[in-house]
Amino acid sequence: MKAIVHEGKTGLEGLHLKDMDSPSLKSREVKIKVHTAGMNRRDLAVVTKRHKASDPALIPGSDAAGVVEAVGSEVTKFRVGDKVVANPGLGWQQKSDAPPEGFEIVGLPDHGTFAEYYTCTEDHVETMPEHLTFEEAGVLPLAALTAYRALMTRGNLQPDQTVLLPGIGSGVLTYALKFAKAIGARVIVTSRSKEKQEEALQLGADLAISTESDWTDELAEEKVDIVVESIGRATFNKSLGIVRKGGTVVTFGSTTEDEVSINIRKFFYGQYNLLGSTMGSADEFREMLTFVTEKQIHPQLDKVFPMEDYQQAFEYLRDTKNFGKIGLQL
Repeated sequence: MKAIVHEGKTGLEGLHLKDMDSPSLKSREVKIKVHTAGMNRRDLAVVTKRHKASDPALIPGSDAAGVVEAVGSEVTKFRVGDKVVANPGLGWQQKSDAPPEGFEIVGLPDHGTFAEYYTCTEDHVETMPEHLTFEEAGVLPLAALTAYRALMTRGNLQPDQTVLLPGIGSGVLTYALKFAKAIGARVIVTSRSKEKQEEALQLGADLAISTESDWTDELAEEKVDIVVESIGRATFNKSLGIVRKGGTVVTFGSTTEDEVSINIRKFFYGQYNLLGSTMGSADEFREMLTFVTEKQIHPQLDKVFPMEDYQQAFEYLRDTKNFGKIGLQL
């Protein structure tokens, strides 16, 4: 099978197309003929952090939607021809406070989804929402699951609350915007890009401001209940400074520096809640798919690249040109 592979060199230079052996099929596994695979910043991190040129060939990618090509002898959930999406999380079945030991994400250390075929156990596959195209379903799993757990499970967002999404434009945050509006919450976004601010308003955001502005001044009339923070050091204290006393900051990423300093006295006097969040369980993956179906939510699909244009796709992701999700058509 044809696959996008990382080997031989570090960083993006190590990416190339290669013929790889099609994955074998075990008794409880499903073999998926991949139509579209979504791209995530994790994919960029995987290929840029593999420092040794001697590392074995790896197929990156965590998201996939396609058609069941074959099923193992003990598979009961699916038949050949079913349209499915793959759960990018491995080893986290029940909803819990944190992932269990051994939890991994598809695409490292084992092969991922940027190939013509992807194989996994049937409990890591779900039926594709009928209202979505393959392109939409292919960019759904990782980012939508991350947004769902951060907002709904960890943040416990309610319809009468206001949520702030700093740095709008990523796949996760465009999902968070759509999910929050779907339950009736008020949504404020920030971006350094005026164009992305305008796009967010068109998607339903109630207010858009510059990430570099004085949030305390800009949002003086707002009561922010929850901040979904994914930028890190550059905005963390601004996020903590704008959330209401007793409010919550949920963090799932750090696109700037990881380490932050806070005034701990101000924090405990303000009765703030700081929650970490990563991906989600298989239970939450199914909840998210049901939510997306019931609310008829469509992913914000920025661009789908042909498989042969993988280098352009990775550079597009690296340069944060996207508003919403990027996909690879395989």
